[in-house]
Amino acid sequence: MNKPPSRRKKITPATSEEPKLATDSAAENISAQDKPALATIEVVAVEIRELTPEEQNERLNLERRVERAFLEAGQALMKLRDRRLYRSTHRTFEEYCRDRFNYSRDAAYLKISAIVVYENLQKFLPTIGRQIPMPTNERQLRFLAKAELEPAVQADVWQQAVEQAGNKIPSGRIVKDIVDRIRESTKVANPYHIGEICILLPKDNPDLRGKAGNWGVVNHVGEYSCTLQTWDGDYTVKIEHLKSLELLDEDCQFMQQLCVRLRQLNQVATRDEAVDWLLQGLGKQAKPYLSSLQAKLLAAVEREYKIEWRQQK
Repeated sequence: MNKPPSRRKKITPATSEEPKLATDSAAENISAQDKPALATIEVVAVEIRELTPEEQNERLNLERRVERAFLEAGQALMKLRDRRLYRSTHRTFEEYCRDRFNYSRDAAYLKISAIVVYENLQKFLPTIGRQIPMPTNERQLRFLAKAELEPAVQADVWQQAVEQAGNKIPSGRIVKDIVDRIRESTKVANPYHIGEICILLPKDNPDLRGKAGNWGVVNHVGEYSCTLQTWDGDYTVKIEHLKSLELLDEDCQFMQQLCVRLRQLNQVATRDEAVDWLLQGLGKQAKPYLSSLQAKLLAAVEREYKIEWRQQK
């Protein structure tokens, strides 16, 4: 037979205290607000331990690595450019930097220029008796690199900037202000004029590497710079990177016309390698004439590529 369902009562365990009503909780909150002095705030004391000698040395070493990071980057870029280690994948150094590092042309060359300036500072700064703080990034050297001052002047600018910054590493703005003052005090009138024939003097300008001795025609004159039109492009450079050939007017006219002819040949995309040899040779021959053979070779190449040339009077 089925047993009848159990009729036992459910036993609820007793609790030590009854749940508080909402009104009791509200009353406690009001009481705490009325007596703010009774509130307790716990403060945790944090012990700041001094660095051990080993930790101090490690910190200094790591800080030096951070400070020298921009130097290592600039030196690496310089080697990649000078040895053309990008040539297996890219046609130009600028394209390589953009694709590989996402650097613009200016950013890549700024890092390289900063290396040159840094080395000048190491060589020309007076360090006897005291240590002068050295730059820690290329932005601090931006205006020194762009101003293209002499190495000894670069060192003098940096020393003044450090003193102005309270014997600490100066910002780029402080360096720029000092560079501007020096350039204004040593302002020299631009001695060149449009149509003049000059040769390029690269010095420490990385943009002119490999262009030493190339001649061109001045087609723009600025306050501190000129734009020189050569067979392979236009170069805007400081006046200290130019040297005039001091030619007579008729000789300048001959060179101007020769520059136009060479530039026309350079624009031929399908030209033979032999044409490049001719262009490079004539582009460095800073003389207001061509030999008989040179004239015949140039005319033959122009005929080959159907370039018509009529001498201007």
